[in-house]
Amino acid sequence: MKLWLVRHALPLVEAGVCYGSTDMAADVQATLQAAAALSTELPERLAVASSPQRRCVQLADALHAARPDLPWRGDARLAEMDFGCWEGVRWSEIGQAEMQRWAADFSDHRFGGRESVAQFVTRVGAALEDTRNAGRDALWISHAGVIRAARLLASGVGLPLRADQWPTQSLGFGQCECLSL
Repeated sequence: MKLWLVRHALPLVEAGVCYGSTDMAADVQATLQAAAALSTELPERLAVASSPQRRCVQLADALHAARPDLPWRGDARLAEMDFGCWEGVRWSEIGQAEMQRWAADFSDHRFGGRESVAQFVTRVGAALEDTRNAGRDALWISHAGVIRAARLLASGVGLPLRADQWPTQSLGFGQCECLSL
């Protein structure tokens, strides 16, 4: 079974800002370009699920317009991680001490009482398990963090996680990769 992972197009946010669960649109032209490219790359009869965040819904809608055989459904488990009190803050303003606290308690640190990495990976893992159980090739339109978590889980890495286990390589905006499950 195969799972195609697609990251939303370039979001309309200033570079360097933490925007995990912040709901924002993506660049319209970049979204249309990504959908056009994906429409020629993806196979038929995929079960398509999308994060409910606008930047992903835009791409899901544009892809469906280009490929009517790829209707999609929303799945809140595919939303990006909630960074709580860090949302909307420039990464450079968060401070080294805060980043070190997160690294020291990577799995369980909660950002102002919000979601921890363990909670995030658990919800992505539940979506991955449901996708496996469905028994058909699938496509997720989602976010960098969700894609990283899916890669980890598909490779057999589980919880708890250390900061040095988190993948540093990200999929580019509007790009696609395929995992074998």
